[in-house]
Amino acid sequence: MTHDSEKYWYNLRTGAVEKGFESPSVDRAGPFDTPEEAAAAPQRMKERSRAWAEDDARDDSWGTDVSGGTPGSH
Repeated sequence: MTHDSEKYWYNLRTGAVEKGFESPSVDRAGPFDTPEEAAAAPQRMKERSRAWAEDDARDDSWGTDVSGGTPGSH
């Protein structure tokens, strides 16, 4: 098993890929197994954020009538 200090991180402040704990944890996303995965971190974060927002929207609309009618008016 590889320790996190041997893995790759994406620096959120600088946009650089780093190996190990080069910058403060607040500035890092990861860990990733390869530098390529770390470099793709911004896109992955956008995709996950979009998916979470869609899930939240579904949760917020749970139990509402999306057809525009009032509940029980069928």
